[in-house]
Amino acid sequence: MGRRSPRWGGWVLASIALLAPWMGAAQEYHVDLDAPRRVVFISSTTLDEFEGVTEAIDGFVLLDGQGLRETTAPGETELYFEVDLASLDTGIGLRNRHMRENYLEVEDHPFATFSGSLQGMTAHGAGFRVTARGAFSVHGVSRSTTISCDVTPREDRYAVACTFPVRLEDHDIEIPRIMFMKLAPEVRLELEFFLEPAGT
Repeated sequence: MGRRSPRWGGWVLASIALLAPWMGAAQEYHVDLDAPRRVVFISSTTLDEFEGVTEAIDGFVLLDGQGLRETTAPGETELYFEVDLASLDTGIGLRNRHMRENYLEVEDHPFATFSGSLQGMTAHGAGFRVTARGAFSVHGVSRSTTISCDVTPREDRYAVACTFPVRLEDHDIEIPRIMFMKLAPEVRLELEFFLEPAGT
């Protein structure tokens, strides 16, 4: 994904807004592609556990410009993020190929995406816990999902961390039974990245 062609889930970016009372015109934030990024899916069964890892996440958030705070109604926000599934690495080449070609079918469905809007926020630690609701899509199947993320201010940026489960059958993903790839019916997604103001 290029420096700026964001198109994925935006549950996290909205969280930024609640850390400062932005006023005036609409505000836009992007995933900072120059900062560390990490997306991990974790499959854990009684027999095996493995991870698929990538840094290929991009996305944006548009805020309504009225400011988002703990006591402020969410208002109009647009959130979108995407992850390039063809870049997922499990550490074993053959497993990568089977996962990408046979189960995720990335040639036809290259991205996992989330698009939605901010639903609420609460103070949490040094920042906020933000909840967003929207459509999570993978393998060409979209499901309504609610996601919570922790957002922490870091100078002029925001650190974002999210964790949520995904049931494979909800997205018509076959659970492989081959010897070297024992995939759990439900995997856990963990995301960590930074958000920066558009134009920086």
